[in-house]
Amino acid sequence: MAGERVKLQVQARESRGSASSRRLREEGLIPGVLYGSGDKAHPFSIEERQLRKALTGDHGLHAILDVVLEGQQKAHHAVVKDYQLDPTRARLLHIDLHEVRLDQAIQTNVVIELVGEAAGQKEGGVLSQINREVRVEALPMEVPDHLELDISAMVIGDSLRITDLRVSGGVTLLDDPETVLATVSPPTKEPEPEEVEAEEGEEIEGEAVEGEGEAAEGEGEAGAEGGESEAEASGENAEG
Repeated sequence: MAGERVKLQVQARESRGSASSRRLREEGLIPGVLYGSGDKAHPFSIEERQLRKALTGDHGLHAILDVVLEGQQKAHHAVVKDYQLDPTRARLLHIDLHEVRLDQAIQTNVVIELVGEAAGQKEGGVLSQINREVRVEALPMEVPDHLELDISAMVIGDSLRITDLRVSGGVTLLDDPETVLATVSPPTKEPEPEEVEAEEGEEIEGEAVEGEGEAAEGEGEAGAEGGESEAEASGENAEG
């Protein structure tokens, strides 16, 4: 469960825009926005190291963040709403936080982790995870870090759906219960090459038709004998 609470001390920022955000990142700061009630927005910046540490804890993106704005003492309970990563480097570029009340349910996505080895895999079947997240509703402190799906009893041809997930009483699954999460399909067989059989009367490439080689050989011998006879006749005439 997302029972971990992490305190974040952030600095207010007045200017917004790509140029301002780029300068902040050059200084080791990450720009962000805390969205409160009534769509009230609080732009802020925070040290990248501090933010990374908060989001790589045991509860990751589901941790409850106690955000303290610069010049204030009151903490705003918040969760990660959205974030932007550098496509070429594993670095945060921007983060959006959403203020929540700990006594009111929220909706969020939770990752599904497959547990065990499917029996069908041992028989050569192919395991496929069709969906990796489900949407849930729960109190902020009761949102699970992840949901486990036991696949060990799956045989070839089996499918597991959202109805097969086990969740605690305070968590409600919001997606279609019949949504497929994982399948084990039969092994794929490569087609065997077909043998080419020559039809009667057809010549297979590279093979001579029986008799042609012998005929050619006979013609060559006959030609040679004829050549010798002519040569002998010419010799006799010359002597005469």
